[in-house]
Amino acid sequence: TGYGLGGSSMALFGRVGGGIYTKAADVGADLVGKVERNIPEDDPRNPAVIADNVGDNVGDIAGMGSDLFGSYAESSCAALVVASISSFGLNHEFTAMLYPLIVSSVGILVCLLTTLFATDFFEIKAVKEIEPALKKQLVISTVLMTIGVAVVSFVALPTSFTIFNFGVQKDVKSWQLFLCVAVGLWAGLIIGFVTEYYTSNAYSPVQDVADSCRTGAATNVIFGLALGYKSVIIPIFAIAISIFVSFTFAAMYGIAVAALGMLSTIATGLAIDAYGPISDNAGGIAEMAGMSHRIRERTDA
Repeated sequence: TGYGLGGSSMALFGRVGGGIYTKAADVGADLVGKVERNIPEDDPRNPAVIADNVGDNVGDIAGMGSDLFGSYAESSCAALVVASISSFGLNHEFTAMLYPLIVSSVGILVCLLTTLFATDFFEIKAVKEIEPALKKQLVISTVLMTIGVAVVSFVALPTSFTIFNFGVQKDVKSWQLFLCVAVGLWAGLIIGFVTEYYTSNAYSPVQDVADSCRTGAATNVIFGLALGYKSVIIPIFAIAISIFVSFTFAAMYGIAVAALGMLSTIATGLAIDAYGPISDNAGGIAEMAGMSHRIRERTDA
């Protein structure tokens, strides 16, 4: 429990501090460069560009990494604590008690395997193939993870066991615990795609927000706020349903492993996330070095 709390408190400072640094550097560089001095973005004459590039790493890579590490540590610890007071702990079934950690370990292997799909199996030749390839990564990792968890649940868990549900003993089958992990896993994927729909310029929500800017800042703010409220409806239902299903199957332990399932393909998600700032920095360096515009177009894509 202390470990989970430590991860959380570190994540708090890493994420908030990193985020503030990123925004300050980014906005500061743009205001001074573009507004006051009228020089283009990522120009070597503007020293704040270096801070902007550092800020991307601090906020988007270190901050995001520490934040997700905090979530990961908490859910792993929660699942282990709940497992220890079930029949696994009483019967000293060590493998079954380590089930949450085994699920995470399978996740790491699955994500390593998933990276090969982008680099070796389906090589990317054109700029327009980049986004679909990254999107496929999430789906592939989720499908492979489902198979991996099924195998692990069959091997590591006894066919049936008892857990304590607020003082009452509850019988749980191994396939029910597998379903808890799977529900969390697929809910995470759904939330990912809903997020993309509401925040990508390829779809109507963002295009409508852009359109509302024509009539001024007020409509833009109101429309953006309304869209923000609307965008959380499906994720909330996805989380609520996964909590309900997993609690029905395996009480609090079910919820703990469902959260772990949601985070199990995190390595792929973080890799995709880190891809952004890395490309951004590459573009900034290309611009500062006075390289051709074609390189900037590629890194922006």
